[in-house]
Amino acid sequence: MTFSEENYLKSIYTLQKDSPKGVSTNVLSQYLVTKPASATEMIKKLNDKDLVVYQPYQGVLLNKNGEEIALRVIRKHRLWETFLAQKLDFSWDEIHDVAEQLEHIQSEKLIRELDRFLGFPKQDPHGDPIPDADGNIVKIEKKRVSQLEPGDVGTCIGVNDTSSSFLQFLDQQKIKLGTVLEILSLQEFDKSMLVRIDDRELSLSQIATEHIYVRI
Repeated sequence: MTFSEENYLKSIYTLQKDSPKGVSTNVLSQYLVTKPASATEMIKKLNDKDLVVYQPYQGVLLNKNGEEIALRVIRKHRLWETFLAQKLDFSWDEIHDVAEQLEHIQSEKLIRELDRFLGFPKQDPHGDPIPDADGNIVKIEKKRVSQLEPGDVGTCIGVNDTSSSFLQFLDQQKIKLGTVLEILSLQEFDKSMLVRIDDRELSLSQIATEHIYVRI
């Protein structure tokens, strides 16, 4: 498997959760910031390798073989993110790009030992579940902050935007895993929320509340 092929499989795995009938070429190319023609060419290669099910004009889905590879790549990515954050003090906004490079290391022994060294973590620093060696994932019950109502209290358990700009924003607002947010009010006009964190009040835009996951 080339790095590019692994990246495509990982991306399809992520996108097919919201597109169970098939991930379109346009959606995939936008997600990977590439041309639709390049995405179509790669999909055909993966189809020839029996890793995806592809139907023109309907989309692409992983088959069992493709899903196994995607989960291995995701497992490595999230273990490396955990290592970088816990052991090397990398910040939230730094770990993703470095893990993108490390996730393609092929040594299964290294990954097994990394998992053991970290104490077999179940979640990465962004709150995403880490697949075990057999590809099993423990489902995490969570809600977006935007789904909460005034009076609700939630504990931050993850995000669904790992861009540097968003993670830097969270650092500036002192929001991290384990932060408790109490919803004080909701503005009907723009859906922004006033929340309490410890002894301070903070206004969060709808964009921010859509990207923060909490456990009630």
